[in-house]
Amino acid sequence: MPQATATRVGLVFGGCSGEHAVSILSARTVADALATGANRQRYRLIPHYITRDGRWLTGEGAAAALSGDGTMPAGSEDPGARLPTTARQVDVWFPVLHGPNGEDGTVQGLFTLLGQAFVGTGVLGAAVGMDKQAMKAAFAGAGLPQVSHVCATADGLRRPDELDELVNHVEQHLGYPCFVKPANLGSSVGISKAGDCEALLAGLRAAARLDDRLIVEAAVTARELECAVLGDATLNASVVGEILYDAEWYDYTAKYSPGHSSLVIPASVPQAVHDRVQRLAVQATRVIGAYGLGRVDFFYQEENGMLYVNEINTMPGFTSQSMYPLLWQASGIPTEELVHRLIELAQVRHQRRNFTPAH
Repeated sequence: MPQATATRVGLVFGGCSGEHAVSILSARTVADALATGANRQRYRLIPHYITRDGRWLTGEGAAAALSGDGTMPAGSEDPGARLPTTARQVDVWFPVLHGPNGEDGTVQGLFTLLGQAFVGTGVLGAAVGMDKQAMKAAFAGAGLPQVSHVCATADGLRRPDELDELVNHVEQHLGYPCFVKPANLGSSVGISKAGDCEALLAGLRAAARLDDRLIVEAAVTARELECAVLGDATLNASVVGEILYDAEWYDYTAKYSPGHSSLVIPASVPQAVHDRVQRLAVQATRVIGAYGLGRVDFFYQEENGMLYVNEINTMPGFTSQSMYPLLWQASGIPTEELVHRLIELAQVRHQRRNFTPAH
């Protein structure tokens, strides 16, 4: 049994996004890590499940969602509750929410207003890391290498002159094929590959149904590398991993369907490339004001040695098969220790933020 002094961890999962199911899988990994080894005495788990319509469930409702047993009781809270009374029992929050309404600064702002410690980056890092337009602008300002891209808005697509200007820019400066992406979704949701003008317009319309802000990127033939980041004042980078997949590009199916992709850890790249990926991963994290944890994705072109920063994910997948925990395992940090360090980082930062020097 946990000791009376065990730290009470509010594990938050589910959420109002298209990555709801992935969040539940991530939460199970964290819950298992909290119940492993020394963590069993260190921590007491208080699961909080956010339904797809935004209700917070604790007790039996959260336990059922976490276990995946197929039953969904109402939980111990009022079914209409937006924030349960158990929030007062939490010492540190561990949000494992992917995508909008969880990874974009919203829940980080809630915990900040509550004055409670939480794992992961704060509002700024989460918001900038989530919005691809803002993220790419920050990267460009710091001189980080990126694939050519152009920003657009859903509203702009309804104005013929702006749409024509966008298409002309894509065709003259990016070319085909290119990728169309909603700026604020993860897990490749809403992304399409366009090989001509007709496909570009269809991709823009599809992305605009999901987000008001859009990105069009030039397609590059490259290997996909990833590096995990951990820390606060000092950021540390993991070994570098590579993603292999059997699809034309790394879409949602390739990411989450068994047998369609595989991870190679460590990636087979020259040491100089490995080291540069690590340096850029730390730099990209600092540039957007993030801390705690993150995964930075790269494109690597072997033929010319070019390395491009693709994006940062400030709450990466935490499933048993996700790159983030696997990269740290390969770097010598098992998942139960990784979870412990993340909680410690959250507590230390919270104490430092709320420290008032004596007069």
